[in-house]
Amino acid sequence: MPKNPKLKSILIIGSGPIVIGQACEFDYSGTQALRSLREDGIETILINSNPATIMTDPSMADHVYLLPLTTKSILKILKEHPHIDAVLPTMGGQTALNLCIEADEKGIWKDFDVEIIGVNIDAINITEDREQFRELMLDIGIPMAPQATATSYLKGKEIAQEFGFPLIIRASFTLGGAGASFVHKEEDFDELLTRGLEISPIHEVMIDKALIGWKEYELELLRDSNDNVVIICSIENMDPIGIHTGDSITVAPAMTLSDKTYQKMRDMAIHMMRNIGDFAGGCNVQFAVSPDEKEDIIAIEINPRVSRSSALASKATGYPIAKIAAKLAIGYHLDELQNQITKSTSALFEPTLDYVIVKIPRWNFDKFEGSDRTLGLQMKSVGEVMGIGRSFQEALHKATQSLEIKRNGLGADGKGYTNYDQIIDKLTHASWDRVFVIYDAIQMGIPLSRIHEITKIDMWFLRQYEELHQLQKEISTFTIDTIDRELLLEAKQKGYGDRQIAHMLSCLESQVYNKRDALGINRVYKLVDTCAAEFEAKTPYYYSTFENDVETADGKRYADSESIVSDKKKVIVLGSGPNRIGQGIEFDYCCVHGVLAAAECGYETIMINCNPETVSTDFDTADKLYFEPVFWEHIYDIIRHEKPEGVIVQLGGQTALKLAEKLSKYGIKILGTSFEALDLAEDRGLFSNMLKENNIPYPEFDIATTADEAAAIADVLDFPILVRPSYVLGGQGMKIVINKQELEEHVVDLLRRMPGNQLLLDHYLDGAIEAEADAICDGENVYIIGIMEHIEPCGIHSGDSNATLPPFNLGEFVMQQIKDHTKKIALALNTVGLINIQFAIKEDIVYIIEANPRASRTVPFISKAYGEPYVNYATKVMLGEKKVTDFDFNPKLEGYAIKQPVFSFNKFHNVNKKLGPEMKSTGESILFIDDLKDDEFYNLYARRKMYLSK
Repeated sequence: MPKNPKLKSILIIGSGPIVIGQACEFDYSGTQALRSLREDGIETILINSNPATIMTDPSMADHVYLLPLTTKSILKILKEHPHIDAVLPTMGGQTALNLCIEADEKGIWKDFDVEIIGVNIDAINITEDREQFRELMLDIGIPMAPQATATSYLKGKEIAQEFGFPLIIRASFTLGGAGASFVHKEEDFDELLTRGLEISPIHEVMIDKALIGWKEYELELLRDSNDNVVIICSIENMDPIGIHTGDSITVAPAMTLSDKTYQKMRDMAIHMMRNIGDFAGGCNVQFAVSPDEKEDIIAIEINPRVSRSSALASKATGYPIAKIAAKLAIGYHLDELQNQITKSTSALFEPTLDYVIVKIPRWNFDKFEGSDRTLGLQMKSVGEVMGIGRSFQEALHKATQSLEIKRNGLGADGKGYTNYDQIIDKLTHASWDRVFVIYDAIQMGIPLSRIHEITKIDMWFLRQYEELHQLQKEISTFTIDTIDRELLLEAKQKGYGDRQIAHMLSCLESQVYNKRDALGINRVYKLVDTCAAEFEAKTPYYYSTFENDVETADGKRYADSESIVSDKKKVIVLGSGPNRIGQGIEFDYCCVHGVLAAAECGYETIMINCNPETVSTDFDTADKLYFEPVFWEHIYDIIRHEKPEGVIVQLGGQTALKLAEKLSKYGIKILGTSFEALDLAEDRGLFSNMLKENNIPYPEFDIATTADEAAAIADVLDFPILVRPSYVLGGQGMKIVINKQELEEHVVDLLRRMPGNQLLLDHYLDGAIEAEADAICDGENVYIIGIMEHIEPCGIHSGDSNATLPPFNLGEFVMQQIKDHTKKIALALNTVGLINIQFAIKEDIVYIIEANPRASRTVPFISKAYGEPYVNYATKVMLGEKKVTDFDFNPKLEGYAIKQPVFSFNKFHNVNKKLGPEMKSTGESILFIDDLKDDEFYNLYARRKMYLSK
């Protein structure tokens, strides 16, 4: 059956600001859905309050409403568009589903004759209400763990008494495992039960008998209205039951499952999906499997919507789940749709993987002072990375290299733990760095049986680690001159980076690179093709690996690379890697716009990134996608392979910027602002000299490299003093100190964490107003795209401040200084592209806090507020295709737009919620107000100083 002809106009609900448990995977799925529906000529109306995403770009939907996700906003939209036929709520995570349910309960969809597509409300209710779900599973013969529901404290106590410990408590109707906990001891039960009951919106918890040591698996399914079902991907959690799947290291396809059990699991998943309701779309099913030879299967839960795992499965297989799910929601059947990669097989064809995927979460515990860093049933990670390799070992290494936590992979970098007690503790209480600690434990000689006993991680995975360690031991007996080709190739095939091999051989990374280059050990690029090369793929989506040479009949030897280099002029855009606090989805927005703008200028566009949640890593965003770590060795090999005109670094946040020095050193052209200019902005001494030459005021400052130097500087500067390390993003390590003791403690701590870093000590302008400006510069002309005033005082990180566009409280004299300073600095730094400058205003004097000649967090916000594609313009300037004067700027904004930060403190108990110069927000929303009399503005202004921490 082709699409339902009655559906001409569809409302899509987005997921709102990014929080822990609901990140940019829904921006990715929502963007795919919008594009998919438009292909079918359907009018799309989008509601989403997140300004940082591609999804809310005006080009994505016919009508974009940047409004709070409330039923009041839904009513406003339905009144303005009474012809809306249906609502698709499955692309916006739990937020969208909850809003859809609330609107349904209030009778809104019925009143406006709007059909719910992609899922039905009964299916949502069954899967979210744990008691209903349990009853249904038992009715259809699907085994579940012993469970019972408690809606009161007393009932919970009775269940615990009956089951005995350990137990699992899960709160109903929550996301990201909120309110869920593992209870090992009776004395912890009361507090954790109370917390679960409080967090659940219906004050209900499900108490399970804990399945300690059982293995966890997920299946991603798609189903159409004709009851065809495809299994897109099997995913195995390396971590056993007890750690939220969003915080688990996951592997695709499943590695340690017998075929018989896998077939049984498939049948169970399809049976479950067909019994929870009548709907067409995506579905994620989670199972536990006993770790013995019986391999008993128990169902954990089912999510009748696209999820974090479906974004991962899409990137892992190249099968665009959300795009196909949107088509199924409007009536298509799977056999009527094409596989998007091959363009010749049907979408009913199940993907086959001839490679391995490893996903590792990215945490930000350093931003949550006092937080519990152990992993459990409540998700705590802020992002994730994915590695693709020909083996588990290679994929695992590539994923660890992608994390950007100053590690070069597993082991072989001198940064492992060497204290026995510390290693045992980190294995016992699942730590965020356990993926590295397992290697350290093996290196120390702790037997695999002991590691398995503590962690319950399957022995297959532990043996893979052991093999890597054996290889490291063998390589360490050689030198760069004596190591042979075979051993070096084996190290590369198992994912070891040149830096790690250099560490083992006690030589330089460049020597390893040169040696393998001379020996012909080079990366080859393979297609992600959904069908293990059985059919030709039409989509250029690649990963790298190392292969043995093939010898042809005429004696030629070569390694087969599937990435064919064209003779077109090319540009590489470096992505921003994993999401983290300080560098989020806004840089993905910038990268995608950079790619699209370069394509408009006639370039072949090449994207390098390793984040599975994003639009930039969609298979059809750039002309070529390399799903690789944003890590020097990988990037340099791609550049040598593709030979681009140049590389764009200023759109991928600090991740891409950090590589500018290496690119410059190797003679690779940086498009836009040069490395020297980027470096000048980061080097506080040079930057201040430049400000001095241009008569631009800045707070008094000095540079320290020891605690003694810092103490001497404090005598001159006067407290309060703002202390910050160089070359960091999101205000990492920044603090305002008010006496010598605080200063010494903080400086010692920073130098311990970041040895060799220069520390900047600024006199803190107490009580100053903070403002910032973003501009585009072509080296001669400057256009200021927006000036924002922060509602909070100077001292709270700009990412944690409510920023108002345009300013609400700055006089003409101050505004003129901001404009003059911005233009002078942009030109003095030889900026070509974007620049963000932050100001402190005290007694009508505008001081410069810092300048960043790159895309900033605020650029997407200003673009959405003014309705202008500023990143597109800036990219054309970087490429030298346009001057600033070539654009017809026409910003449109009635009233004010406020960028409002959103925090995820509720994921951490007893955490310090105070705000200061180090950024802590995980996302943001946009709020439009007509004037300053608006109640929302008044509330924000009234509590502006509440959280300032010194």
